[in-house]
Amino acid sequence: MRKLLCGLIGADIQKSLAPALQEEEARHHGLRLHYQLIDLTAARVGVEALPGLIRAARMMNFAGFNVTFPCKQAVIPLLDGLSDEARAIGAVNAVVREGERLVGYNTDAPGWSWGFKRALPKADLSRVALVGAGGAGASVGYAALDLGVAELRIFDADPSRAAALASHLAARFPGRKTIQVQDLAAAVQAASGLIHATPVGMLGHPGMPLDERLLRPSMWVSEVVYVPLETELLKAARRIGCATVDGGHMNVGQAVRGFKLFTGLEADAARMDAHFRALIAKRA
Repeated sequence: MRKLLCGLIGADIQKSLAPALQEEEARHHGLRLHYQLIDLTAARVGVEALPGLIRAARMMNFAGFNVTFPCKQAVIPLLDGLSDEARAIGAVNAVVREGERLVGYNTDAPGWSWGFKRALPKADLSRVALVGAGGAGASVGYAALDLGVAELRIFDADPSRAAALASHLAARFPGRKTIQVQDLAAAVQAASGLIHATPVGMLGHPGMPLDERLLRPSMWVSEVVYVPLETELLKAARRIGCATVDGGHMNVGQAVRGFKLFTGLEADAARMDAHFRALIAKRA
């Protein structure tokens, strides 16, 4: 039986469902896949530990591994190459061993698109507010513009980071309007949809990324956090009457793409989604 070693590097990841999703899908394909969590928080280290972890992954012959907050951009200079999509986005969340090289990919962008189209195929993409300009925000912002968003307004607690992402995406999508904003309230109130792409609301980072009074029933809300699946933002949006997309859609989408990168095999998307929802229900 073919054996593979994979994993996830990031902070506060003990509740991640990636090990169960990847290992169970591998079992259906006759593979033995071990998916190791490498939690920076549990080890009491920060992103400065990343170079050592990448060296260890090389030595231990990992077939591939995912990276999440706060490593999606910090990992780039430590790799031997990038896919065209990862280079265009400026963020990596999947690293694959290709011979002796470690190559970075971005499965967040296609994962978000896959989930969003599945959940809200007729969503109004005329003007969208994006909260968060880090690794996840860069991926989702790219995916949203690629999907057809006409105007993307980007807000981040660090205005310079939002400005840098807006400039980067504007260069990639010259036919679209991509701007950095500092007035979040005005951006949300004028938007047809809201994408939230920060850690706020996830396990270990409770709370709301914005005042729920800014939400309107006519807008849609897309969340990237999936632990918990029902974030405070989604609960508020549903109370108000917004159409919503939970973070599980993006998570399953990127897991399907990641499985193909790590194993070379096509995952059964419906089976992985059903498994994800069953795991969430069991946890709840």
